[in-house]
Amino acid sequence: MSFSPTIGANPQKNSKLPKTVFDFRAKFGNRFSLQILFVALNRRLKKNVEYDRLCHVAIIGLMMHFFENVLAESFNLPVNIRGVEMLKQGSIAKLKTNDEYILIQEFRNEQVSVYKLTSESSAPISEKHQVQLQSPAFEAPMYVDIRSKSTINSADVEFVADLPLQEFEKVSRLEILSQVENYYHLFHSDRNGNFDREKSSVVYGGRIYDEKEMRSLVDSSLDFWLTAGRFNNRFEKEFAQFLGVRYALLTNSGSSANLLAFSALTSPKLKEKRILPGDEVITVAAGFPTTVTPIIQNRAIPVFIDVELGTYNILADRIEESITPKTKAIMIAHTMGNPFELDKVMEIAEKYGLWVVEDNCDALGSTFNGKLTGTHGHIGTSSFYPPHHMTMGEGGAVYTNNALLKTIIESFRDWGRDCWCPSGCDDTCRKRFGWELGSLPYGYDHKYTYSHIGYNLRVTDMQAAIGVEQIKKLPDFIQRRKDNFRRLYEGLRDLEEHFILPFATPNSDPSWFGFILTVKDGAKFTKNEIVKHLESKRVQTRMLFAGNLTRQPAFQNVEYRIHGDLTNTDKILNDTFLIGVYPGLTEDMIDYVIEQIRTFVLSK
Repeated sequence: MSFSPTIGANPQKNSKLPKTVFDFRAKFGNRFSLQILFVALNRRLKKNVEYDRLCHVAIIGLMMHFFENVLAESFNLPVNIRGVEMLKQGSIAKLKTNDEYILIQEFRNEQVSVYKLTSESSAPISEKHQVQLQSPAFEAPMYVDIRSKSTINSADVEFVADLPLQEFEKVSRLEILSQVENYYHLFHSDRNGNFDREKSSVVYGGRIYDEKEMRSLVDSSLDFWLTAGRFNNRFEKEFAQFLGVRYALLTNSGSSANLLAFSALTSPKLKEKRILPGDEVITVAAGFPTTVTPIIQNRAIPVFIDVELGTYNILADRIEESITPKTKAIMIAHTMGNPFELDKVMEIAEKYGLWVVEDNCDALGSTFNGKLTGTHGHIGTSSFYPPHHMTMGEGGAVYTNNALLKTIIESFRDWGRDCWCPSGCDDTCRKRFGWELGSLPYGYDHKYTYSHIGYNLRVTDMQAAIGVEQIKKLPDFIQRRKDNFRRLYEGLRDLEEHFILPFATPNSDPSWFGFILTVKDGAKFTKNEIVKHLESKRVQTRMLFAGNLTRQPAFQNVEYRIHGDLTNTDKILNDTFLIGVYPGLTEDMIDYVIEQIRTFVLSK
């Protein structure tokens, strides 16, 4: 190894006698202190001034030795002063035996934990184990591999320099993350274990993760930035790239994403295109409430249209006849990952100048005519709750190709403020004190100017840190959902006498959220009976969310309009349930589910 130290040399190395306690100890060490003291005392008796000073130095040296090695051992303090600096965590030192350079990581009495410093990295560089360091003590970069950690005696090293704190932090962080990875493999890696048909449960959804998500989560927590930061920025960029859109904004849930998407359409910045109280929005009642509640919360009126059994999506042929002069938007979900007829919906929207919001929370990765769902309309939304296609624990996203809509969504998310500066930044617009908006005085701080009645629906950087690893797994998650759906379908396809089986919308390739079954009229069993059977066999089931929103208690005093009837929606309320297809299901689990359904049905 060829390092070129620029500091750490003893400036007194050519002196005949050391001038200070530190010089003395650097030159002779503690073990010679007593002998030198006797020599110095002898010369002092002969009136030698130089050795008179040496006598005092040696005495002080012995006292320091006592405090270092006796008291330090009692209180677990760092030991071994070398030169002016004291060896401590983050010190660069040199082995006396072979002149190798090391980095002090930890003191334990007179033992020190160290990492070997090298001038060359292993090839290829492993970000999990290696880090490059810069120090004024060396002309070239140094490398530490945390797998090189060892313990040596502190007396066997001598101080060279202190590594800059920000560089030592890299090493400490890498060591923590390595321990997190070990923790994952010890306590999390075998979460499902072997499936036991007599004891194990088959859940409909859940989180799929490995050590990478745990490392990333802890990495973000060590920053302690807490609110949206570097991981948020990275995820928004990568998620937009995955979708093929210009803008993606993170928020704290899929429901918040829907609220932001619809609220943005009420902005005065949209002028005559804005949605006003009393305006109508076309949607469906067979779905999740927070696809519809933002319409109500903004005092617009939902117009419910029935859905098709099998695809469970809006009957698109009924949309045009439901439009009135008050109609301003269409806001519907791709049910269970199955795209609605986007070609027909977008054609109608363009004809009548309507906004289209795609609730893509259950359909991330689905395509229609080869294009990802959520990107056909004006705004798309996603949810990152654990059962969804990827997770942050809690989290969601809003995305668009429209720059004005992006700015408005951001404003509603960030308290309604007019300023678009990121957290910690000022004067991005270069006229922070040069605005005159509303009836505010000219020059009022733009950071505290509010153009919307907004919210705080921001995400934390810890959530985003999970997302940056989850998005790498998303293509595999999508494929496994498709595979699981296909296996269930093949195992149940001959039961069409008893069930309406799900099928994909023409021209679509769904990334399925669940496998929907509707008990046919005239079947010898009810939905409740088969659901009760499956749950008793530890197979988790779910309804198609609210079934029929107009029957829910929360909607009893809500103003809405129904176009035509909701016959199929009521059928879903009474006879439809779903089972899971999420990536955590093994073939053995799916076969068990098929077996339980077939056993029940064929016994009737």
